[in-house]
Amino acid sequence: MHRLSLDTFLAGSSDIEVRQYHVLQGLKQCYGEFSHNRLYPTLAELVDLHAALVRILNGMSDIQGHMSHDLKEVDLEQGKLVYEHAMSDSDLERAAELIAWGLPLLQQAIEEGAGIYNFVEEHMHIEQVGIMPMYRGEGYWFVPDPKAALLHLLRYEVSLFTSANERYRRLKTTNLGEVEQGLILQSPESIKLDLIEKYRDLPNPATFMCETDLDFPYSETILPIAKRKLMAEVFS
Repeated sequence: MHRLSLDTFLAGSSDIEVRQYHVLQGLKQCYGEFSHNRLYPTLAELVDLHAALVRILNGMSDIQGHMSHDLKEVDLEQGKLVYEHAMSDSDLERAAELIAWGLPLLQQAIEEGAGIYNFVEEHMHIEQVGIMPMYRGEGYWFVPDPKAALLHLLRYEVSLFTSANERYRRLKTTNLGEVEQGLILQSPESIKLDLIEKYRDLPNPATFMCETDLDFPYSETILPIAKRKLMAEVFS
């Protein structure tokens, strides 16, 4: 299988049709994931790849002198391309042609994934469980997996980190176990009390319940979208 990456557009065969074929094969793999309602990591990778290619295409005229070598590696942290050996102007032109051709196709795939994302988000809700303390940066969180008839019990913690003079929030989760969702359901309140009894370091934890009836894949779709919803709820 041809997994899409910067190398798909910037390295490989000098035959433009061969490289276009590799792009199409990579997109076929992405659409295959979306057809099974598996969003992550595919959707995030497509968004990052599209953004990187736009930056490269827009800056090609300025960095042409620095791109006169074959691609050796991609420094994502620094946003730089590292090259070695000679690269002709025609190679550079083919790379620009391939990127310009591929960007609309990437955008179409992103829109396909975004449509699924929006559908799931609309059918997912976050509810508070019990009395909510003033500090909500750490606590418990219950996320359902309707396909497996399970309720995942997680502990979450929000932290701040700084990168390139920007501050970001990071959500860390720890899986504490699962509860089977049969005909008799244990209430979120009783689950919260059980966790307080078991883990004494959080005597009055913020606790949230994610609710959805969609039987979509848990790890690839339900959990990633629920994380974003939780972050919005914690800081609302």
